[in-house]
Amino acid sequence: MGRFYYFYQKIKLKDIDSFISASLTKRNSSDSLRLLKTESSLIDFCSNDYLSFSRSSELKKLYELELQNYPDYKLGSTGSRLLAGNNQFTEDLEKDIADFHEAEASLLFNSGYDANAGLLSCLPQRGDTIICDEYIHASIIDGARLSHASRFIFRHNNVESLEEKLKLAKGLIYIVVESVYSMDGDEAPLKDICRLANKFGAAVIVDEAHATGIFGNRGNGIVHELGLCREVFARIVTFGKGLGTHGAAILGSAELRTFLINFCRSFIYTTAASFQSHLAVKVSYKYLKTTSQQADLFERIRCFRSNILKHDSLVPSRSAIQVVLIRGNTRTREVAAHIQKAGFDVRAILSPTVPEGSERLRICIHNHNSFIEIKDLCLTINQLL
Repeated sequence: MGRFYYFYQKIKLKDIDSFISASLTKRNSSDSLRLLKTESSLIDFCSNDYLSFSRSSELKKLYELELQNYPDYKLGSTGSRLLAGNNQFTEDLEKDIADFHEAEASLLFNSGYDANAGLLSCLPQRGDTIICDEYIHASIIDGARLSHASRFIFRHNNVESLEEKLKLAKGLIYIVVESVYSMDGDEAPLKDICRLANKFGAAVIVDEAHATGIFGNRGNGIVHELGLCREVFARIVTFGKGLGTHGAAILGSAELRTFLINFCRSFIYTTAASFQSHLAVKVSYKYLKTTSQQADLFERIRCFRSNILKHDSLVPSRSAIQVVLIRGNTRTREVAAHIQKAGFDVRAILSPTVPEGSERLRICIHNHNSFIEIKDLCLTINQLL
């Protein structure tokens, strides 16, 4: 029996290896195989470091000075927040973040993925309804799948399509959108969405990952910019993009915070982020309040858009995410390779990451990009379009 079981297991392992090999071969044949790349000497038009905070020597100095005030800090948090990983510094930071974004409370998470997946998997229940924009982030899709709620998708930024889905919704209703979409850089019509939410008694959840630090009078986000803080049930802000650090927070009511502490598995069952990580977030927010780098970024964005000659290839966007549609995985790869040879780190975004036929160059504008670099990039793109 033991020998037969061992032989049977060997066959099963071969089946698993065959499945992996076939999946990779299929993806490679469609020219959509993903590969990791290390840092390069290319000019950065790829990262999400929009305000250049992650490389700011001034911000690093502020961090190092602040760190000296905590000589006994631990390298790791040593446990989850519910066990050994909580402290007064972290709770004070959460209050500061909530105040900055004009929310009642906030709860820190180790990443935007953890925040989105955790919130959507624990809050909607069986018999409830989640309605998401078709371009919503994968972390929200995964969270919704883990819930027992019914799920609907509405056409991107189409309030008529949203209303159609709202008419079909049952139970408690959650509308989930991004304020700035990560693959197109365009914005959700939040005022219209909130109006529909009020009409149908739905809760609006907004992922502000690509708006945090960029939009609003101090980088508070688009929800704040539009005066919708009281209209939106929950917001997700992340720190790994505009703020140049790492982690995320869910903003909402004090009662929502307590609910998440009790029921959100991605919060309960993970080791908390380190003190150094939370300190970096604190210093980054402090630095954000004392700078006016948003204006510098918007100047660079205008420079990029005005120097692309084929405007119909540009997706409308006032954000740091600028998209040049190429279409077709092979052609998009080729164009990106030419641009990289010219010295610019621009990446091809291929299907299935984006729908087939909408393959594109995703170009991120930063404050560390000089105007000359931006114009030279545009010249290279214009020659290839």
